[in-house]
Amino acid sequence: MSNLLNSLTTELRRGTLTLAVLSQLRTPQYGYSLVQLLERSGIVIEQSTLYPLLRRLEKQELVTSSWDTTESRPRRYYVLSEYGEDIFRELKMEWEKTSNELYILLKGEEEDGSN
Repeated sequence: MSNLLNSLTTELRRGTLTLAVLSQLRTPQYGYSLVQLLERSGIVIEQSTLYPLLRRLEKQELVTSSWDTTESRPRRYYVLSEYGEDIFRELKMEWEKTSNELYILLKGEEEDGSN
């Protein structure tokens, strides 16, 4: 893959990762469980990307976190806040609208015979 394509692909994924992460935080998750959930859906996210994203989402008050110390290894769990649930619903609707619009545009490209 060329450097330009890599850069554009990364840019394209950046916004979708936020939505993907929010979608999985309707139930409490810790970092590794979140990585696994996303990977099962085909979305690969490095921990070096995930944790800064989770910290940013917490700073934006979209998620809250708490430590679970009942296991031998303490884990920090993240979950959507009430505000985060509202934002997630709005973002999801925006994503669906944009996806449909893009699908129509790209489908039109195929029908024109140009790729």
